[in-house]
Amino acid sequence: MKVTFENMQAEFKRVLLNLNFAPHKAEKIAAIFAENSLNGVYTHGLNRFPVFVDYVKQGYIIPDAEPQTEDSMGALERWKGNNGPGMLNAGLCMDRAIKLAEQYGIGCVAISNTNHWMRGGTYGWQAANAGCIGICFTNTIANLPPWGGVEPRLGNNPLIIAVPREEGHVVLDMAVSQYSFGKLQQYKAEGKELPYVGGYDKQGNLTTNAGDITETWRLLPIGLWKGSGLSLMLDLLASVLSKGRSTAKVTEGKAEYGVSQVFICIKPSGDEQTAQLIEQIIDFTKTSKLEDESNKVRYPGESTLRTREQNLKDGIPVDKEIWEKVMAL
Repeated sequence: MKVTFENMQAEFKRVLLNLNFAPHKAEKIAAIFAENSLNGVYTHGLNRFPVFVDYVKQGYIIPDAEPQTEDSMGALERWKGNNGPGMLNAGLCMDRAIKLAEQYGIGCVAISNTNHWMRGGTYGWQAANAGCIGICFTNTIANLPPWGGVEPRLGNNPLIIAVPREEGHVVLDMAVSQYSFGKLQQYKAEGKELPYVGGYDKQGNLTTNAGDITETWRLLPIGLWKGSGLSLMLDLLASVLSKGRSTAKVTEGKAEYGVSQVFICIKPSGDEQTAQLIEQIIDFTKTSKLEDESNKVRYPGESTLRTREQNLKDGIPVDKEIWEKVMAL
């Protein structure tokens, strides 16, 4: 089943207005959810929208909450999100980081008591569109065992790194688990096996069965012990810089809200030499001999614009059951 971008955005906005979001907030949130699906990140577009609605109804997300500045130290600012919509808080923080980078060459904004930002890459693209290098990350509820452990004590803590480029920005958007929890749920719903092992089953065996992994919550960290260490460090940085809740404290609440996030922007020189360096790196990467001629080497973010154009032309593929659930809200 396929739905137009305009129809999807309109349905999201209708539901949000019924949840007492101000019109300008409903418009922006609906656009972000619809654009996530438009760009091919279905797990944090339509598929995530019913969860967002449920969190609003349970009081974890407060529609009329506004973020506020807590501290300003030159190129570094600290904000409090007041449990408002995570994507609006994140967009504001990245905008502040961009403005600080324009003034100081670098800007860093950390925010506490905020909510799920949905697709983290949104804010990497935001920075790159402004001509800035962007780095941002968030902690999450515990859903990843530390290396050597069997119980979740770390978050899959997404990390985004974006570099502006005239021919198409380079944007890495990754969780520190081999597969995000949303991606596992997608494979489970579709009844498909993962392309690579993504975690452990009840017997402690590595598996490609997404259902087994979501049942045990034993996701596999990227790079094994290295991913485990990276998750810990991102949680430390997000919590210390924002003076907000750590993964341990978020997990005490039994629901993922009130998380901590960091947004960093760096203003590059933007000269011809910089552009040549970027192209040199990308071109050299793509000279590797291919294992499969039908599967080309791609830089992070390369397929996003192609997916977007295809979905604008043909419609956004949706899960019929989830779409009908949204229509009924």
